[in-house]
Amino acid sequence: MWRVRRPSPHPNPSGPPFNALAARRLRAALNMGPEHVAHGMRVSYGLPYVTPDHVIAWERGVASPAGSELTALAGVLWCSPGDLIGRPQTLREHRVARGLAPEDVARAAGVALTAYLRMEETDGWRGTDRQSAALAHVLDLALPDFVAVTGREEKLAELLTSAVTTRWQGYVRPVAKIAPLDRRVLENVLQVLHQDYQGHMTATLSWGGGPDSSAAGRDFLDRVVEHFWAAVEKHP
Repeated sequence: MWRVRRPSPHPNPSGPPFNALAARRLRAALNMGPEHVAHGMRVSYGLPYVTPDHVIAWERGVASPAGSELTALAGVLWCSPGDLIGRPQTLREHRVARGLAPEDVARAAGVALTAYLRMEETDGWRGTDRQSAALAHVLDLALPDFVAVTGREEKLAELLTSAVTTRWQGYVRPVAKIAPLDRRVLENVLQVLHQDYQGHMTATLSWGGGPDSSAAGRDFLDRVVEHFWAAVEKHP
């Protein structure tokens, strides 16, 4: 059974979603100064260019460490790379969060390394169902992350939009192909979303409609995937 967990705080929109606050707290807990962290990264991890200014910039959110820098920083702070990033969004970010090399993921998923690297670069996973299952296992992906990483989130949004604006019953099977959950769960969730959207629109029409009601409806549809996963998580 797929796990559905609530996302952690919003990631850094550029590059790996580095968690500057976590880095600062971990360093402080170890009674280390930025100079100690930089020294450890230079001596133990072969990054001679790292200075205390780099560490301070990372902790202030001015810059984010690259892949090798993130791994080294985690080593010096006695944590895993995943402890230093927010919610991963891309294939590469999930791999980095797990501290895995591209070769490890490619081998576990059963794809050629060159092909896997191209998928990372283009953010387009194109594996078979068996390879996708292996990918989800090696990266420990929850179902929402799996859907996003394999490029199916846009299609899911289209189906959910149609489900809440028309008859939801006809979209149980199509949604299940993207999000393989128990049919009873999907039926209940789609029904709840449909009722929420339709009830909201009915209420706004009774208030007189206007630009605000239209904006509220668009906002619901813009976030329909988020509403979907939240409803799945709440389902008993």
